[in-house]
Amino acid sequence: MKTFNKRGDKGETSLLYGGRVPKSDPRCEAYGTIDEAVSALGLARALAKKERVSHILLTIQQDLFVVGAELATAADQYHKLKSKHRVVTADMVDRLESLIGGFEEEMEMPEVFVIPGVSPSSAALDLARAIIRRAERRVVELRNDSMVQNEMVLEYLNRLGDLVFTLARYEEI
Repeated sequence: MKTFNKRGDKGETSLLYGGRVPKSDPRCEAYGTIDEAVSALGLARALAKKERVSHILLTIQQDLFVVGAELATAADQYHKLKSKHRVVTADMVDRLESLIGGFEEEMEMPEVFVIPGVSPSSAALDLARAIIRRAERRVVELRNDSMVQNEMVLEYLNRLGDLVFTLARYEEI
């Protein structure tokens, strides 16, 4: 596979299962923000002091590829994605909630706003959280324009932001 193919040189890109859209399309903005989150979580994983956090972050990165695929699929092609690949499910959201609950039992969560930067790993997690929240806002726009078929995507991102905040606090202890 070549690193470049020149098909995007005129400012368009392909969606999964066909169709081309401008790179400024709201879908591209949303899945591009997911890509940023995956990279920021990779940085956080590389800096994580705790193996448990590192393992969770790798799983989240893999899950975000599922989210990205959903966002890169046009509504009229969603049935193809759903029949051939994994999509975001309630079980994925439940898993995040369970992780949050477990960490909250182990530590006291702050009751005031947190200024990031206590440690390199928690700062990287806080950056990733902010990117996830931006992705969440982009998905709200897509949902409002009937461009997201699966409501679980928004729930997953909302819960993921909460989990990453929790992991950042856990890395600080």
